[in-house]
Formats: sequence, structure tokens, C-alpha cells
Amino acid sequence: QVQLVESGGGLGQAGGSLRLSCSGSGRTFSSNAMGWFRQAPGKGREFVAAINWSGGNTDYADSVKGPFTISRDNAKNTVYLQMNSLKPEDTAVYYCGASYGSDRTTQKNDYRYWGQGTQVTVSL
Repeated sequence: QVQLVESGGGLGQAGGSLRLSCSGSGRTFSSNAMGWFRQAPGKGREFVAAINWSGGNTDYADSVKGPFTISRDNAKNTVYLQMNSLKPEDTAVYYCGASYGSDRTTQKNDYRYWGQGTQVTVSL
């Protein structure tokens, strides 16, 4: 069974940091681009960050560019999202996805597998 499992969410303070992890099982994702999306209450799932298969190329939503960093460790079949300078508007359920291809993509329809999500809540 192919699974992506996110962890590391929780309660953070404005200006603080959290690090999300997404571990894959059931198959290797080393040849797949990976991404992070988020969904706030009452809103659609929006792109946050993406990384190509090797980790050499990344892409970010304008709202997180700078404070957030996506990275991956293919030996561990894991992708990370380091979130610094957190803001209350970063509050959402964060999902990781594995795309069909190897190039990074911002489009959620390009992702084949999804995790169950992890809640991030940022307080003032």
C-alpha cells in the first residue's frame, strides 16, 4: 500500500518555526517531484512549495517565499518543509503530494498521491 504520512504539525507562535516531514512508504518516490499544499478553513487547497526529483530545483508560492524551505532526502524517502517566521495566516491543514512526473509542479492535479494532512495552527 502506497502511503504518504505527514508529521510535525501543531501549534506555533507568530514569528516562530515548525518543520513538517512527509515520509513515503510502499514505493520509492526518489524519481517523483514532491510538493506541499495547504487548505485553510473555507478555502481551497493551495500550492505552497514544490521540489524536483533530485532536490536541485524548487518553487514557492509568493506568500511563503523566503521564510519557507522545501527539501528532500531520497535515501529516507522523505520530504520536508521548514517554516520560519510563521504568521497566523499560515494556519491550515498541510498536505504533501507526490507528482506523476519528476519536474516540480504547482498544479495539484499533477499530483498522484497525497498524505492525510497535518494541522498547523499559528497563534499571535
